[in-house]
Amino acid sequence: MPAAPKKFEKNYTKDVFPQIVGESEPIKKVFAMISKICDTGSTVLIQGESGTGKELIAKALHYNSKRAKGPFIPVNCGAIPAELLESELLGHEKGAFTHAIRTRQGRFELADGGTLFLDEIAEMSPVLQVKILRVLQERQFERIGGTKTIKSDFRVIAATNRNLAEDVKIGRFREDLYYRLTVLPIFAPSLRERLNDIILLADYFIKKFNRSKERSISGIDPEVISVFQNYPWPGNVRELENVIERMVILADGERLTLADLPERFVNGTTGSMGADIQEIPAQGFSLSKVMCNFEKKLIIQAMKQTGWVKNQAAKLLNVNRTTLLEKMKRFGIKKEDYEQ
Repeated sequence: MPAAPKKFEKNYTKDVFPQIVGESEPIKKVFAMISKICDTGSTVLIQGESGTGKELIAKALHYNSKRAKGPFIPVNCGAIPAELLESELLGHEKGAFTHAIRTRQGRFELADGGTLFLDEIAEMSPVLQVKILRVLQERQFERIGGTKTIKSDFRVIAATNRNLAEDVKIGRFREDLYYRLTVLPIFAPSLRERLNDIILLADYFIKKFNRSKERSISGIDPEVISVFQNYPWPGNVRELENVIERMVILADGERLTLADLPERFVNGTTGSMGADIQEIPAQGFSLSKVMCNFEKKLIIQAMKQTGWVKNQAAKLLNVNRTTLLEKMKRFGIKKEDYEQ
């Protein structure tokens, strides 16, 4: 009988692969998918925006599989010039071209017994796409300038921040290679779709930079978390990590406060709200409440503007539809309450 899928415990992120942090429903779906497919050996395509942790997902698949003792070989297809990428992947023989002064193994060969991670695969040229499709189908290849057929037992995990299905439609990506890659698709959620994980992520990054920067920040104020949860995070988790690193380094106190926020956050939390608050009253006010009220107003405005079509409103606000529905429920936003 086939082996049962590996089951991850609740403390998966702490004991199995600690770099992936989160307890939200979108990230739990990623964990569940990893648990089902890590030992299959089948090709995986990870799709998601930049900064969502696609390489971390790829490593989780590798290091929790039967190939864990084999190599994990990453290749950034967008960072290597097109004319060199073929040699990087397939290798070359001595004298195959100018400056080929010695034989070199390619990444497919080096990944024997392990995993080859092809990041930004959408940047691969159409000519190379044809050759890679053949390698994936036959699991064998020849080095550039060579005649010997080389066999390699590798698993391919690819990743992209582009919509490959759309690229196929417009002819930017080969349809046959697309279907070869999407045997097992995983979608890395944006940080906007997992706002409840921001507290855990912030705490994780504070501890990380306390160690690496020799700091002793004890925590982060709730008001800062409120600002974070109302920021769109175009750079996703990577952007949050960079922000926390800056705050930890520059903080004057023992905790991260509003005063430690970069300027763009300060500007982003005023502006439109300035119409509601001309100046801070002497007795002060609840920033969290103000932010929630501001967010509620924006959601109501988006719903009215789109005729209460939730999918369109979610796109207008650049959030996941599920996230929009959760916020509408939390704020008690109902269509009948705002119709004349």
